[in-house]
Amino acid sequence: MMFKGTQSVPPGEFSKRIAAAGGRENAFTSRDYTAYFQQMQKDRLELSMQLEADRMAHLVISDELFAKEVQVVMEERRLRTDDQPQSVVYERLMATAYQVHPYRRPVIGWMDDLQNMTAQDARDWYSRWYAPNNAILVVAGDVKADEVIALAKKHFGPLPARALPERKPQTEPAQIGEKRIVVKAPAQVPYLLMAWHAPALKDWEKDAEPYALQILAGVLSGNDSARLQKSLVKTQQIAVNASAGYDAVARGPILFMIDATPSAGKSVAALEKAIRAEISRIQREGISEAELARVKAQVIAADVYQRDSLFYQAMQLGDYAIAGLPPAALAGRVDKLRAVTAAEVQAVAKKWLQDERLSVAELDPQPLNAQVRRAAVPGVRHAN
Repeated sequence: MMFKGTQSVPPGEFSKRIAAAGGRENAFTSRDYTAYFQQMQKDRLELSMQLEADRMAHLVISDELFAKEVQVVMEERRLRTDDQPQSVVYERLMATAYQVHPYRRPVIGWMDDLQNMTAQDARDWYSRWYAPNNAILVVAGDVKADEVIALAKKHFGPLPARALPERKPQTEPAQIGEKRIVVKAPAQVPYLLMAWHAPALKDWEKDAEPYALQILAGVLSGNDSARLQKSLVKTQQIAVNASAGYDAVARGPILFMIDATPSAGKSVAALEKAIRAEISRIQREGISEAELARVKAQVIAADVYQRDSLFYQAMQLGDYAIAGLPPAALAGRVDKLRAVTAAEVQAVAKKWLQDERLSVAELDPQPLNAQVRRAAVPGVRHAN
């Protein structure tokens, strides 16, 4: 709806003006924020700020356009989640691993949420949260800070601050036992997803465990020589793929995750046993200095190479700012990763990858029945 017009910019005109200036724009929503971005040459920065400031304060949300857009979002949910068995597993695991925290709810919402949402709900949300004192502005590129600040003051400065709703603590209670679910959905192959509650980065100068957990994820996956790929896929041939993931930067609680797909004829139970064996080996024996050096080089190189993208630089700065972390935390990230020791990697594996923190979701494939072809919804591209 943020692209559907303001009091002075007609519906669809926002995108047209950005395109006419040689730029591109889009938006996305994560668990912690909604981001609106434009990529354009630096001498058109003021146009971007002018348009963003306008729709931050003067958006028009009509009942008619809302009714159309919510149908688009419902179709997007069908395409990206309901019709994708692994996405269904992830969604249900999140709802299981988190007991009270809002992360248990999908970003796009449950279908029932969408079916019962009204334009007034959107107007209320907009008036409650869309204000300059609840926004973070990130500019990355060949610009001068004082000029950027002057433009920001010019366009966002006149917008009135709003009294924001009190954000009450939403602390996730400690998990006190393993959780396990089976998801039955039409699919060709089984799938396994495992998630352990882990710490988020809060004090970037003092916290050591988040950096060690990132290296641990690199030990387990990321390339052909990583442990899950080498042992499960190449040697045992029990999996066609297996990966680990951990992102320490978020406002809320964090999960360390491993997902894998068993090879033909192999069971999810056998695959889980093999994954547990690799974890136990790290917990028991640790990792060598040579392996640590190799993984550090790979993790750090991936982080540094991503910064070649101005878009990714802006994304990282925004992520850190939303999580309450200063730019210095991002600048010092590589040094913190370099400082991780083999003993610290073994210690976080022992401490955090324990069953009482674990939630497991298994996809039990059901027959692939002929899909009923739905009528096309304007604004949504259907996969053939």
